Amino acid sequence: MEQVDLLVVGGGKAGKSLAMAQAKKGWKVAMVERQYVGGTCINVACIPTKSLVASARRMADTRSDATFGVEGTEGAKINLNALRAHKEGVVGGMVAAHEKMFAAPGLDFIRGEAKFTGPKTIEVTLNDGGVREITGDKVLVNLGARPSMPSIPGLKEAGAWTSEDILRLETIPESLAIIGGGYIGVEFSQTMAEFGSKVTLIASGEHVLPREDADIAQQVEAGLLDSGVTIKYGVRAVSVSGKTGEASDSVSIELSDGSTVSASAVLVAAGRVPNTDGIGLDKAGIDLDDRGMIVVDDQMRTSAPDVWAAGDSAGTPMFTHASWHDFRIIRAQFNGENSECTSKAGRLIPYTVFTMPELARIGLSEDEARAQGLDIKVAKIPANAIPRAKTMRIQHGMWKAIVEASTGKILGATLVGPESGEVITALQVAIASGMTYQQLRFLPIAHPTMGEGLNILFDQLD
Repeated sequence: MEQVDLLVVGGGKAGKSLAMAQAKKGWKVAMVERQYVGGTCINVACIPTKSLVASARRMADTRSDATFGVEGTEGAKINLNALRAHKEGVVGGMVAAHEKMFAAPGLDFIRGEAKFTGPKTIEVTLNDGGVREITGDKVLVNLGARPSMPSIPGLKEAGAWTSEDILRLETIPESLAIIGGGYIGVEFSQTMAEFGSKVTLIASGEHVLPREDADIAQQVEAGLLDSGVTIKYGVRAVSVSGKTGEASDSVSIELSDGSTVSASAVLVAAGRVPNTDGIGLDKAGIDLDDRGMIVVDDQMRTSAPDVWAAGDSAGTPMFTHASWHDFRIIRAQFNGENSECTSKAGRLIPYTVFTMPELARIGLSEDEARAQGLDIKVAKIPANAIPRAKTMRIQHGMWKAIVEASTGKILGATLVGPESGEVITALQVAIASGMTYQQLRFLPIAHPTMGEGLNILFDQLD
């Protein structure tokens, strides 16, 4: 039995960050990863998808180049080999960098599948053969999540793609049906439409992005329609027949309203589920909730002594930056740091949806604030009210902020428009520091920038 100071099961954002940090502190660390060097994000999620989004945005720009006085880009088309090389080059570079970092002194990076055999103890079946038994004084479980595959008759037999499968980019399908109108579904629908697929997005709600306010979702929908996406609202897929990729319109999807959608491929974008099954967490004394998530307290501690959990499998919002915050909470405990990151209670986690126009959000939506019975004021402007947006001839988008009526404190904001993911950080800082909307309203922000829209947005409240 091998003994280490820190045993990390899963090399995602929190796991790899903690393993490297504690190895630098002189700890003896073992980190086990069964599949992806560097975790899901850089291999089959954030990084490869945003690499494709970058290509899709360039393709979309060619449609309006003539408006800006640029000619000669008409008829632009996708080169699949070059597209794949771009994506794989970005991912490969980051994987190689991680392999180098994982070779650091004190860190034993182990490729294999771990299963708990008892408290703080695992058995690892190595990818290259053999078995190792390891126990740790402290343990971090960072198992990640995988695409959810709903139980729709015929879906599995049809060879439906997941959000990870489609990244292999073996072909650009002539037509593509996407089941799911959430964040993953809208991003892929627009990207694949820009690549030349005839895309149908099947959304079960009255609008896409069901967690967002309807007026916000409508701005994203307008962008999808501009890209050629067809949206089916208020319907569910009830059965699937045929086989993905065999021929044009080789898959038929029956919807709950009796209609059908035909496509040459089908993509399931129905969210993600935690990788907590089959690893023996019960033998380690680690409790799960009814969603299969590891139960943790505000310091990321599990029900088992000296065992912490982080990231997607611990109920953390499924964003890399949220998992990174988990890591900082745990590191502060291990090292006795006087840190702002000591608890996940009340933390503000922003997110961005990389559509055209881009959506970014922090804090409460209008619907959420009203559901809580809060007395609020709502500021709202079209994105093209911002001078910088006018220079880009932006057609769709909206900025919206929720303010506590009695204090003027900002409770939340959602931005749909260019560079929203960059501007949202200013609002995150404002909320975290307890700023009022008046402070942002009168702040002299550089002109002409998208950030200047904060002045214009909060001018609407007086």
